[in-house]
Amino acid sequence: MMKVVHVAAGIIVRGQQVFISKRSSAQHQGDKWEFPGGKVESDESVLEALTRELKEEVDLDVMNAQAFHQLEFDYGDKIVQLDFYLVDKFEGVGKGLEGQQTAWINISELADYNFPAANQVIVEMLMTQFA
Repeated sequence: MMKVVHVAAGIIVRGQQVFISKRSSAQHQGDKWEFPGGKVESDESVLEALTRELKEEVDLDVMNAQAFHQLEFDYGDKIVQLDFYLVDKFEGVGKGLEGQQTAWINISELADYNFPAANQVIVEMLMTQFA
């Protein structure tokens, strides 16, 4: 049976910019950019996981988030179930608390960054929606 990992990810936007972070080389899909977030624990909702992960990873307090898109992606060694939330109200500036590189970039520049395959549909959706 293939391992399924449930992940909550935040598409953190301010104006025409989005906040992204770079995965460490030791992680699955390492050295690629991502929308920050993390695993959903069995005792929490997706929104609770997102709020906790964004505080732990990038020091952002979520004030408002709504479901954006859900997808499942098979990487061969594991299946990742991703719940993406659009975070349009938050407190903090965003910084890599785990030593990861972070950046605020223009949404129009998302295609210039190397994201995991599972994120490509989100990159395309954002570039279309915010064009």
